[in-house]
Amino acid sequence: MSARHLVVHGTVQGVFFRATAEQEAARLGVSGWVRNRSDGTVEMVAEGDDPAVDALVRWAHEGPARAEVTGVDVTEREPEGFRGFEQR
Repeated sequence: MSARHLVVHGTVQGVFFRATAEQEAARLGVSGWVRNRSDGTVEMVAEGDDPAVDALVRWAHEGPARAEVTGVDVTEREPEGFRGFEQR
């Protein structure tokens, strides 16, 4: 089990990033949350099996079709035991 905190930079708000992240997390079996931040970035916490979390982090570097991701800050964190994945 691993957990990561992500801050995604670029054109990532208003392009269905959160909704698509929620779908991708469900497909991968990853728990956590995603939200828009006031500075125009998207923040996400992902918990689950190492390969699934790694896959979601890789996805975040691309995002949905309309996103233009310019960078992703990724930090390890302790798992909190989230159940499911939600938009905040």
